[in-house]
Amino acid sequence: MIAVIAIILWIKKEAAVLRIIAGELKGRRLFTPKDSNIRPTTDKVKESIFSMIAPYLEDAVVIDLFSGTGNLGLEALSRGAERCYFGDKSRSSMELTRQNIAYCKQEDRTVAILGDYEYVLRKIPEKADLIFLDPPYGKGLLEHCLELIAERSLLSEDGIIVAEHGIKTPMEDKLLGFTKIKEKKYGTIVISIYALGNAD
Repeated sequence: MIAVIAIILWIKKEAAVLRIIAGELKGRRLFTPKDSNIRPTTDKVKESIFSMIAPYLEDAVVIDLFSGTGNLGLEALSRGAERCYFGDKSRSSMELTRQNIAYCKQEDRTVAILGDYEYVLRKIPEKADLIFLDPPYGKGLLEHCLELIAERSLLSEDGIIVAEHGIKTPMEDKLLGFTKIKEKKYGTIVISIYALGNAD
């Protein structure tokens, strides 16, 4: 019985491990949440995302909104992005993000902003080439984020938005001046990638 419990605990511990998959920070294990309030993107989904967006990473300006652990933004920096703005309204999430930034020694390439998505997007002073959106599912936040990004012209002409959402809340192919250029499903998770206008 003790052996079975030990195996279960080991599986849970391994499932919670987050690491930088590739690039200059490859292998770094990130600090992870102690509860289920923060929902990090798993390594499997992250690897698939980054294989899809590889051409957009070199010297990119990145926004990791709803950053949680900072997992996606730090992976982008590891793979060649120039700098990243991290934003989250949760103090515990921002504490985790800042811990991981410091652990990866990326303070000089990052800006961490505590506040809701509206506040964070207003504080970003330049266009981004890559924007990660991973809000709580089913609350309509993705649409609101896209609206603000469009209003503030925050996405660069050749940039993309990577939106993670639940399969029960599909995203339209054309939305607020953005066009979906890729979509991939992972069980109950969907990754939708948008670009400006009618990009191919």
